[in-house]
Amino acid sequence: MAKIRVLIVDDSSLIRQLLSMLLSSDPEIEVVGAAPDPYVARDMIKSLNPDVVTLDVEMPRMDGLSFLRKIMALHPLPVVMVSTLTQANADVTIQALEIGAVDFVAKPTSQLDKGMEMLASQLQAKIKEAARTKVYARPETVQEEQKPVSRPKSLGPTDKVVFVGASTGGVEALLKLLLGFPEDCPPILITQHMPERFTSSFAARLNNMCAMTVVEAANDQPVQQGHVYIAPGSHHLEIVRKLNRYVCQLNLDPPVSGHRPSVDVLFGSAAKVVGRKAVGAILTGMGKDGAQGLLEMRQAGAVTLGQDEKSSLIYGMPRAAFERGAVMKQVSLDRMAASILSACSDGAGAQDAAAEAGRKTLSR
Repeated sequence: MAKIRVLIVDDSSLIRQLLSMLLSSDPEIEVVGAAPDPYVARDMIKSLNPDVVTLDVEMPRMDGLSFLRKIMALHPLPVVMVSTLTQANADVTIQALEIGAVDFVAKPTSQLDKGMEMLASQLQAKIKEAARTKVYARPETVQEEQKPVSRPKSLGPTDKVVFVGASTGGVEALLKLLLGFPEDCPPILITQHMPERFTSSFAARLNNMCAMTVVEAANDQPVQQGHVYIAPGSHHLEIVRKLNRYVCQLNLDPPVSGHRPSVDVLFGSAAKVVGRKAVGAILTGMGKDGAQGLLEMRQAGAVTLGQDEKSSLIYGMPRAAFERGAVMKQVSLDRMAASILSACSDGAGAQDAAAEAGRKTLSR
C-alpha cells in the first residue's frame, strides 16, 4: 500500500522536527515536507500534493483559521489541527472543526515523555483516519455566531430524553443536528470525544448558535427540556434519578472503550435509568465506543438511530453499532433531528412499539 503523504505546517522548527519524527516512526506514513508558515505551505501543497496536512492553530503572517478557509475553498484536503491547551486556542480549534478540519491533537504540557508517546499514538491514528475521510470544497466565508433566524416548530411537552454520542467529525455534525431542534427541544445529553477545556468552548459556541440552552454538564445538574448537556472532556457523563427527577452525574472512573468521557458509559446509564423513554443516536467517529451502550439501550426498549455511511465523516462508530445490532434505523445527518423529534413527540407510540419489538427480537 502507498504511504500516507503528510505536510507539516508549524512556525516552530522544534515542533516541525518533533512531529516529523513522531509521524515518520509509523511505516504507513511519510512526511513529505514541513512549512514554517502558510505562504510556504501554499506552494508546498501545490508541488507536493499531500494526502493530509497538519496545521498549527497559531501561525505567523496568516492565522491558522484563515489558511484553513483558503485550503477548504481552493484545494480541499484533510487537515488535522495541532493546538496547545489554552482556552483561546480551544475556541479557535472548535471553529476550525466547523470550517472543515477533520480532527485535532493537543500538544502535551506536562509529563513530556509520557505526553510524547500519547501524542505519537493519537497523531498517527488521526492522520490515518483523516486520509480516509471525504472532504469537499467550501466557500471562503466566515460563519456568523448567532441564533438561527428560522427555528423548527415547537415540540411541546415530552417525557423522552435524548442521548447522543460522537467523535471525529462530531463538532460539525452536532452543530447541524442541534440547529434542527426547536427551543423547547427534549433534554439532550451528549458525549463528544474531546479533551478538557475544549468541551467548555464547544458548549459555549453551540449555545451561541442554537435555539436551546447548551451547557457543559455539571454534577447533580437537573436534566430539563430545552437544555443540552455536553460531557466535560475530563469526566464520564451519566444520567441518574434523584428525588424523582433526572440529573447529570460526572465521575472519574477509568476510560471505557479507550475514552473518558465514553459514549458507552452515557448510553449504558440511559438503558438502566431511562429505558424505553430514551432515544439514542450515534454519530460520526472512529472506533467502536457507544456500540455496546446503544445495544443495551435498544434491549431496554429505547429508540436507537445511527448516522448513515454517506453522511458520516468517519463511519466507524455508527458502523460498529449497526453491525452489533444496536441500530434500529440508519439515518442521514440531514434527517437525524427530524427522526429524533418524531420519536419524542406525543404520537411516538408507534416508535415505542417498534422499540419493544426490537427488544424482544434481540432477547430471543
